[in-house]
Amino acid sequence: MSRIALITGGMGGLGEAICIKMAALGYQVVTTYSPGNKTWKEWLDSMKQQGHNFKAYPCDVADFDSAKACIEQVTKEVGPVDVLVNNAGITRDMTFKKMDKVNWHAVMSTNLDSTFNMTKQVCDGMLDRGWGRIINISSVNGQKGAFGQTNYSAAKAGMHGFTKALALEVARKGVTVNTISPGYIGTKMVMAIPQDVLDSKIIPQIPMGRLGKPEEVAGLVAYLASEEAAFLTGANIAINGGQHMQ
Repeated sequence: MSRIALITGGMGGLGEAICIKMAALGYQVVTTYSPGNKTWKEWLDSMKQQGHNFKAYPCDVADFDSAKACIEQVTKEVGPVDVLVNNAGITRDMTFKKMDKVNWHAVMSTNLDSTFNMTKQVCDGMLDRGWGRIINISSVNGQKGAFGQTNYSAAKAGMHGFTKALALEVARKGVTVNTISPGYIGTKMVMAIPQDVLDSKIIPQIPMGRLGKPEEVAGLVAYLASEEAAFLTGANIAINGGQHMQ
């Protein structure tokens, strides 16, 4: 029986690439979509036409009870989750002077609280079975900060603190926990940035002189989910074209 991989926010540019990569490696892929998403059936149909038999479930990842109900349904209808990729995230960019509690909370709950909400539902089962992979998608801006992103940078940095602490707790049970921190990747969200801004401000910061590809991040996810990565845990792996090095 193939292992089950659940990718939150799997219908976005990066999430979709991760779903496709994991399916190509033989995983049964499950993704979540926001309860208000009206295009999820179209996305599933589109993926099916490409030969991908994905499963999708509604889930407000920022809400603990919604996450619990989602995982219960996935476990009942598909099976226990072996690989969890906490990929769902949003931005609400503004300077701290303009930042209000609503926009702070929206980003913290969707990007950071979600990591707890989803991981809490699957971690015990992984420990009981003696195998599991938890992969948290952070950001280069969680490492170096970014103007207008106190909320986003704080949430993404918090994800790696979560990774390190949980990795220590579950290491002896065959479960690994790691963080991936992508730089600027050519997703729809990044490509929506005006071309002149990309050309003048963003790409010049990247030593490789280009945006990353979603498939490159998906390949890293696939490695961390593999048997070969069993000795790798608590790490934060940067994939940013050399934009930020630690």
